[in-house]
Amino acid sequence: MRVRLAYGQSGLDINVDARAATVLRPACHEAAADQMAVLRAALRDPVAGPPLRERVRPGQTVAISACDGSRAQPRHLMIPAVLEELDGIVRLEDVVILVATGTQRGNSEAELRRMFGDEIVDGVRIVNHDARDSGQLTWMGTYGDDVPVWLNREWAEADVRITTGFVEPHFFAGFSGGPKLVAPGLAALETVLVLHDAARIGDPRATWGITHGNPVHDDVRAIAQATGVTFALDVVLNRDKDIVTAFGGDLLPMHAAATAVARRMAMRPVEGPFDVVVTTNSGFPLDQNLYQCVEGMSAAYQVVRPGGTIVCAAECRDGFPDHGSYREVLASAPSPQALVADLSARTHTVPDQWQAQIQARIQSSCRVVMYTEYLSDAELATAHLAQTADISTTVATALAFAGPDARVCVLTEGPQTIPYLKGDQS
Repeated sequence: MRVRLAYGQSGLDINVDARAATVLRPACHEAAADQMAVLRAALRDPVAGPPLRERVRPGQTVAISACDGSRAQPRHLMIPAVLEELDGIVRLEDVVILVATGTQRGNSEAELRRMFGDEIVDGVRIVNHDARDSGQLTWMGTYGDDVPVWLNREWAEADVRITTGFVEPHFFAGFSGGPKLVAPGLAALETVLVLHDAARIGDPRATWGITHGNPVHDDVRAIAQATGVTFALDVVLNRDKDIVTAFGGDLLPMHAAATAVARRMAMRPVEGPFDVVVTTNSGFPLDQNLYQCVEGMSAAYQVVRPGGTIVCAAECRDGFPDHGSYREVLASAPSPQALVADLSARTHTVPDQWQAQIQARIQSSCRVVMYTEYLSDAELATAHLAQTADISTTVATALAFAGPDARVCVLTEGPQTIPYLKGDQS
């Protein structure tokens, strides 16, 4: 059976034995016929609270939070829709778009033009949030489970604060979108270090699809609620990254409505664990580096048997990437097991250690094999990863080794479909 994987911008075809294979794809949802109309409806008929225009007064300053370039948010539609609602009330000179980078790098001008479009870049001030620049940050207080909170100063001081994002399951925060566009998106490094410390990330409820009772999301939600969001706008996307539906209004009820739809679209129960799971990282832009691909590995990890094999197809055109310490952290221990023990024992961790901790935990339980055109066998070996040049053969060999009743699960879009074992809490 021939199966097409989301890989880079072109896709990748593999062959698997149909008798042994379960192929999981995101539920097929057509894009909204008029995506701008759907956005306008969310802004004018919100889930909770008044429409956006009724929350803004002339002369006020406005800050809009948007995802960075590693995320598939349709900013080129969402931001114009928001600005259209603000037209005639506030001046564009009083609007700033804040790229919610969290602890990641800022986006270049060329990237911003691809993300937002030339008209927005030329007409509205756009600022990359920098979690390490104290001049950008202001102290807000302590919230949630004793989290010290510094947020972007321009966000905190704006009269009107609008989040824009998209909702899909997240591998340790439960779901993306909503309050994540405040923290970690616009938070200081010190704040994010606590939100993503080893204890929170290591909690079994810090996983796909769980928000309440998830120590990461509980604190993220508490911060956004305490520091104030004027209006929130989230969309749910299909496999082609087009808008299926949109939700607007008060932050928490809006996000709850969006996550309910995203859960139905993306989370799929299976009867039992698999000997082999093939996954991706949803193709470009999410498979640009190995760091991001831990999400695809984590999706597969939900249903692979202990000692099984995960095969992850991801382009990784930006390598590990080269900036940050993720590569160094992975190579700092002689084995994944040793790395898990080391990171779990630390009171404080740095951003690249969060992803490394999750990856090492996965590799401690099963074999992980990469398919990528941009990282060599030797480079991957430093991260305790193997590489294949032929996914089809690797899968067939792993199934043969596992025995005559071995089974393979294929996640064609990676973390756009999150499998879970029936009976497990999703």
